[in-house]
Formats: sequence, structure tokens, C-alpha cells
Amino acid sequence: MQFKTSFSINKTASEGCKETITLSYPKTNSWKEGTDCCTWDGVTCNNITGQVIGLDLSCSCLYGSISSNTSLFHLPHLQKLNFAHNDFNDSIMPSEFARFTSLMYLNLTDSMLSGIIPPQINHLSKLVLLDLSWNRFDSLDDNTTEGLVRKLTELRSLSLDGIDMSLINPQVFMNLPSSFQSLSLIMCNLQGKFPENIFHLPNLKSLNLASNNELNLSLPEFNRSSRIELLDLRGTSLSGSFPDSIGNLQSLKYLYLSEASFSGVLPSSIGDLVSLKQLRLADLSLFGGLPNSIGNLVSLEWLLLVGCNLTGTIPRSLGNLSQLVQLDLSMNHFTGEIPFTLTNLTRLKYLGIDRNQLEGPIPDEVNAFPNLKTLVLSSNFLNGTIPLWLYTISSIKSIHLEDNQLTGHIQQFHGKALEVIYLWNNRLQGPVPSSISQLVNLYWLDLSSNNLSGIVEFGLFSNLQKLQHLDVSYNHLSFNSTTSTADYVLPDLLHLYLASCNINEFPKLLRGSEKLIDLDLSNNRIHGEIPKWMWGVAKDSLRYLNLSGNFLTEVEQLPWRNIEIIDLSSNLIQGNLPVLPPKTSIFFIPNNSMSGEIPGLICNVSSIEILDLSHNNLGGIIPQCLGNLSKGISMLNLRMNKFHGTIPSTFTEGCQLKNLNLNGNQLEGPISRSILNCTGMEVLDLGNNKINDTFPHWLGSLPELQVLELKSNQLHGSIQGNLHNHSFSKLQIFDLSSNDFTGYLPTEYITNFMAMMNLRGNESLRYMGYEHNSDQASVFYTYSIHLDVKGLDRELQKIFTMLASIDLFNNQFQGEIPTVIGRLNSLIGLNLSRSNLSGSIPPSMGNLTSLEWLDLSWNKLVGKIPEQLVQLTSLSFLNLSENHLHGMIPQGKQFNTFENNSYEGNHGLCGVPLSKLCSYNQTQQVHKEDGSESSIGFGWEVVLVGYGFGLVFGMVVGYVVFKTGKPKWVVSLVEGQKQRRPKISRNGFRGRRRMN
Repeated sequence: MQFKTSFSINKTASEGCKETITLSYPKTNSWKEGTDCCTWDGVTCNNITGQVIGLDLSCSCLYGSISSNTSLFHLPHLQKLNFAHNDFNDSIMPSEFARFTSLMYLNLTDSMLSGIIPPQINHLSKLVLLDLSWNRFDSLDDNTTEGLVRKLTELRSLSLDGIDMSLINPQVFMNLPSSFQSLSLIMCNLQGKFPENIFHLPNLKSLNLASNNELNLSLPEFNRSSRIELLDLRGTSLSGSFPDSIGNLQSLKYLYLSEASFSGVLPSSIGDLVSLKQLRLADLSLFGGLPNSIGNLVSLEWLLLVGCNLTGTIPRSLGNLSQLVQLDLSMNHFTGEIPFTLTNLTRLKYLGIDRNQLEGPIPDEVNAFPNLKTLVLSSNFLNGTIPLWLYTISSIKSIHLEDNQLTGHIQQFHGKALEVIYLWNNRLQGPVPSSISQLVNLYWLDLSSNNLSGIVEFGLFSNLQKLQHLDVSYNHLSFNSTTSTADYVLPDLLHLYLASCNINEFPKLLRGSEKLIDLDLSNNRIHGEIPKWMWGVAKDSLRYLNLSGNFLTEVEQLPWRNIEIIDLSSNLIQGNLPVLPPKTSIFFIPNNSMSGEIPGLICNVSSIEILDLSHNNLGGIIPQCLGNLSKGISMLNLRMNKFHGTIPSTFTEGCQLKNLNLNGNQLEGPISRSILNCTGMEVLDLGNNKINDTFPHWLGSLPELQVLELKSNQLHGSIQGNLHNHSFSKLQIFDLSSNDFTGYLPTEYITNFMAMMNLRGNESLRYMGYEHNSDQASVFYTYSIHLDVKGLDRELQKIFTMLASIDLFNNQFQGEIPTVIGRLNSLIGLNLSRSNLSGSIPPSMGNLTSLEWLDLSWNKLVGKIPEQLVQLTSLSFLNLSENHLHGMIPQGKQFNTFENNSYEGNHGLCGVPLSKLCSYNQTQQVHKEDGSESSIGFGWEVVLVGYGFGLVFGMVVGYVVFKTGKPKWVVSLVEGQKQRRPKISRNGFRGRRRMN
């Protein structure tokens, strides 16, 4: 009884029992004074002597400390002691445990013990099982661990999960006795080589080494005599590959491997593991396919092969696994169709084959998957209609078919257990099914980015009182507001996305919403101002608000206290800028009619990261305090306003700005040197102002600068300056057009433009931008820029990461085009027009094989057009007009597509497409220089390649300029290329919203 009274009862002390699905209750409540202790709960006595031989107080809600003088240690005959899942309040484990000389079973897992593990434990020579896992013990050393291994000769099971073993050599375990059966060392920070002989212990049944990232091991050759039942090596530095002898593990029931440097194929001998119940492989670098022998594992209940790099088709033999409950083949590279044989798996509750490359229809069988609860087939290329069985099975709770190519109508759902429906980014048609209103357990519905049509009544969702997420954006739906009422609310609604839904007012169902986090009503027909009743909606919970692309005319206030992201872009909003809430991190209000000055109060919003006020009528001086915000702000876009004065000189040390865009204002004076504090600057756009300065050579020390736009200012002098080893080495867009620069072209800088050389090493199509990450969302803001493209000034809403261009148009340079420019083989655009250049066109320009437009017009260039330019097979725009060039125009490939105006004003040129014919001598001279039999043949194949590269850039610009001679069959081949549809951007401006 003294032991009982030394503890209090606290239910939270046994929280760990929930993970083991064990009932926790205070067993000591049955201990009564004057009663036989052998009848007490948790106490076991010898039937003959009456001595206490067992004490099981696991999950007993005990809270308190174990002292060394507790009456517990007066039980000398104790053979079994289980204190698992209690809270001993960080008390030191007493050495008195060594008194239990008859003890065979000691389990102290998850008991909040601390300090050192007493070495006297080694005296418990009869111990068969020892479990000290998930406590707060000090790090184990070699001596203590070796004592456990060498002296506890009867030990069969040892569990030390969660105890730091970074100080010990794993080789200490090689001395485990041959009778040993189970070793568990989860998350022990083991380091070094694990002894291979452990795998060969003749009686070993369980080996769990999970989550030891620096533990090195490999799978050995296995003998058929092995008795291993569980092998868990997840999260270790497992290397090598599967041995063919893996099939010798005839007793193996559970095999878990993941996050390892493990490669090779999955051998067909895997099918010999006839006892296997669970096979879980994840994040492995396997190659090859899934062997047909996998269908031999008829005892298998769980098959998880996630992110294992598997290829080929899914074997039909999987249909033999009649005991299978969970099948997950997600994040591989499987191709072909889903085998129809999978419909044989009648016990299946979870089926996941998402993020593969599967095609064809989803198997449709009337009696398919009668027990299925979760279906995840998203992010494939599946087509056809949604199978009928999915609408009728009563067990289904979660459907994930998003990001495929499914067509047809969504039928009526009959499964009332449905909780989650993901169908976004397909090609589904027709109305939203009325049965949605009867799915009272539904909490997540996403039908966005389809071709759904018809009128939707807001009342359709009135019965869905558990609804948390609703997204029907980007369809062809129209919401009927005339019949909407405010007599219901959705009390648990967290995310509402109704972008492009033809809504003309704020939905009344928002009234009373107190938990709303995200609201997207972008690209609708909402007029006027935000109604005052909206000011009280989700006043404390709203984090994301997107009202872009509407017809709002006034924003009086933004009353949401904790809002982080606000997008009001592309409306008709007039007046002064609203006061921003204090936690705002992203604020978009471009393409409106805002006026007045930027209020100084905006500088009180220290959390701001992206601020876009572009394309308004704002004026005045840019507040100097914005520079003080630069320690937090990453994106500042004030382009196309009426600001005057100078660029702020207050960008402080530690400045985080990545994009500063002040283009299209009336700024004067020099460029502020405080910009040098913004060492992460990627885009600096100061074009179209009145800046009067020399070339800011010091900007070359910004190590991340990719875009420098200084066009249309009053800059002057030579571009030469102090050159550092890495000056402008990452620069991809260099625009100094329409200034008053003089001197020679900057050969030294051109030599340093390393990013314009071999830029095509990147694999994926990405855009320059800034990604804002928070607990709430991820928003990617793509950078924009004005650029002269093929003779036309265009605003690029997105800058392709492969784009590299130089524009020095309309300056007062002198001298020749430097030969070194031919090194910029990733250059896509080059404009040196009206730059007062002389000399000849360097043949090295034939190395600019990525070039899509070239403008050298209105200079003083002489000589012949180099034949090497014919190799520019991506070129779709050429302007060499108004120079002093002579000789025969090169023929073949792209040059066969250019018109007269590419060459006009060069009176010495002759040949196609000009009407002026070349003399016999001129023609023969060209043939001799070319060294070919003919240079007039039309290079159709190469022209197609060139047009193709033009299209790549056209994805950024939004158009491709083709000159006369673009054949219709080329157009159809290039423009008709089928591309997979991405999920449409959530916010109406240049960003995306991603739910975590």
C-alpha cells in the first residue's frame, strides 16, 4: 500500500497507450487495505507459495517518482515487472532494480525515467526480456551496452528504442547469444557499420533498426534455415541491393525498407516469401519492374511500394492476392493500364496508384471493391468516365481522381459514407450532381478546373454541416444568388474557392462563418464595394483573401486581424491605399486606379514580404522607410505609376529584396548604392525613368543578379568599369537600351556572362520567381519584365528561366561587335540596333545556336553576312537593315524564311529574297567559301526545329512571330502539340496557392 500512495492518478500519464490501442485505467484503485493482494488488479501470485511473482501496472495512469526505498523492492521473488506507459516524472532509475534476482521480464517503456541506466541491471542474470525504450536516459556507452550483451546470457529480447547510442560501436552487438530472438534499436542515433552476423543468429525472429540515418548496413545472403519474421530497416544507410536469397526467408511476415541508398531490381525470388503479410518499401532507387512472382504472396495483407522508381506495367498477377487490404504503388513510373484483375481484390480497403503514368480507363466491374474505403489514382493520364461502381459502393469514404483526363458527367453518388471527393483538373462535363446535398459526412469537395456547366444553387450545400473545403473554381458554372438565403451557415467551413464561377455578389452562406481561413472569389462579376456585413466574417481566422479580377470600385478597410495574403489585383478600385492589417505578408493591388501617395503607415507592417502596387496612378515620393523594411520584404513592385524623386537610399544591411521593380515612373537622380546591401537581388528593373547616372558597374558584385533592366533613362558614359572575377556571372537579361552610353561594347563583361553560356543544362520548364512559404500556404510569385522581343515591346508576365537576352538598342557606342559574343551560346535574343557600331559581323555569331531573334539594324556594319549564321536554326527574326553590307545573302535553313525587310537599306546585298540578282562571280565565291555543292536548298527539317525552339519561348511571351514562308504543315505540327494541362492558378494574379 505504501507503493500505491506514493503515486497520484493522472490520465495523461498513460497517453502512450493510445498508440498501442491498449485501454488505460488506474489498476491500483482495486488495491484495498485488508484484502488479499493476490486478488489485486495487476498482481500475479505463485499458486502454491502465495508469493508475488508478477506485477503488471502498465497503462495504469501512475504519476510520481520511484524512490530507492519504495516497498516495491521488498518483493524478492518477482519474475515479471511491467511499468510501461506511466509517468515517473523524470525520476532516476534506481539501482535497486538489481535486487530482483529472479526477474525474467522487465518492461519500463515510455515511463519518463531519466539519468543513467544503472549498470547493476547486468546482475539480473535470468532476464529474458528487457525493454527500456522511449525514456529520457543519458547516452549509453560501450561498457554499459557490452555488459547488457555479455552478462545477460539468458536474454532473448532487447528493446532500447529512443536511447542515444551515438557513443557506442555497433559491433558491440555481435556478441549476442545464439538463443537471442528480438532486437529493437529504433531511433538510437547509431553510427558506423552494423555487424552482419546478427542477421545469421539461428533463433532471430525480429530485427528493428529503423530511423538510424548513419547506421551502415546491407542485406546479406540469407539461409533457408533463417527464422526471421520481422525485418525493419527503414531510415538507415542501407546500401547494396536485394540478394536473390531473400526468398529463403520462409518465416518472414513483415519487411520494411525505406529512405535508403538501395538500388537494383526487385528479384523474382521475392515471390518465395510465402509467409509475408506486409511488404513496405518506400523511397528506394530500384530499377526495373514489379516481378510477376509478386502474385505468389497469397498471405499478403499490405503491399506498399511507394516512390521506388519502379517502371513497366502493373502485373496482372496482383489480382491473386485475395487477402490484400492495402495496396499502394504511388510515386513510381508505371505505365499502361490498371489491370482489370485488381477488381478480384474484394477485401481491399485502400487502393493508391497515384503519381504514375497510367493510361486508359479505370476498370469498371459491377461488384468491384465492395469494401474499398479510399481510392487514390490522382496525377496519371487516366481517361474515360468515372466507373459506375464508385457511385454505388457503400464503404467508400475518400475519392482522389484529380489531375487526370477523365471525361463524361459526374453521376449521382449513393455512398452516404463519403467524406472526401477530389476530382479537380480533369475534363468532366455536365452539372454538379444534386446528390452532393445528401452527403452529410462530406468535409472536402474539390471539383475545380473541369468543364462543368449549369446553374448551381447555393442551397445545394446547406445540408453539408461538416464541410471544411469547397472548391468548384475554373469551370463554366454560374451560381444563382437571387434565390440564396442567409438562413443557414456552414459552421466548419475553412476553405472556400469560387474563382470564375460567374458570381455577382458575396455569397450569403459566409454570414456567420467564424472559422474561415481561405476565401477565393477571383475572376467573377462582383461590383461595387465589399459589403459591411463581410467585415465581421472570420474576423480573427481569415488568412487568405483573393478578390482579383472583379469590378470592385472601393475598399474602405481590411478588418481581418490575422490575414496574411490579400489579392485585390485587376479591379476598378479608386482612392487611397487601404491600411494593411499588421500580419500582412503578401499584398497585391496592381491594375487598379489607386491614387494618392503610399502612406507611411505601410512601414509599420513589418511582416510584409511581397508588395505589388504596380499599374496604378500612385504618385509622390517613394517613402524612405520602405528601405528600412527591406530586411523582411523580398518583392517590391511599383512599376507603372507616377512616383518622382529619387530611389530610396535606405536599403539596410541584411536586405532580403530579391526583386525591385520601379519601371515606368518619373524617378530621377543616381541609382542608390544602398542596393548593394541586397545581396540576394535577382531582378532589378529601373527602366523607363529619368535616372541620370553613369553605368553602375558596382552592381556586378550582387552575386545572384539575373535581370538588369535600365532601359530608357538618361544613363551615360562608358559601360567599362571595375571588373570583379564574378561580375554579373549569373546575369541572363541585360537591357541598357535607349540611353546615352558611349565607348566600346563591354568585352570584359560579356566574357563574364557565364549564365548565358550553356544555360540549357536545366531540365524542367520553370519561371523566375519568389516562393513564399508559411504554415498556411505556399504562393509562387512569378517575376515580370518589359522586353523588346522580335522588334516589339512586350510585357512578359513570366520570365522563362532559360531566357537570356542582351539589348543595347539606341546608344552611342563605337567600334566593332566583339568576337567574344559568340561564346554566349544560350543567348535567345540580341538587339544591337541603332548603336553606332562599325566593322563586320563576326563569324563567331554562328555559335549562338539558341538565338531566336537578332537585330543589328541601323548601324555602320560592312562586309558580307557570314555564312556561319546559317547554323542559327532557332532564328525566327532577323533584321540587318540599314547597314553597308554587301555580297550574296546566305541561303538555306532559317535564311529561306526571311523577307526583304530583313535586309533593306544594304545596297550591296544581292540574292534571295531581294529582287537584285547576284553576279556569277559573287555566286561562285559564296560556293567556294561554303565548300558545299549547294546552299540554296530549303532546310525543312531544320526549319521545323527552329520553329520548335521559337515555340518554347512562345510559352513565355504568349505568341511566336513567324516570317513569311512559314509552311502550314509546320504550323500544324508545332502549334498542334498536345500538352498536359496543369492545375489552373488559384490566385488571379501571377501566383499560385498551395494547400499543405
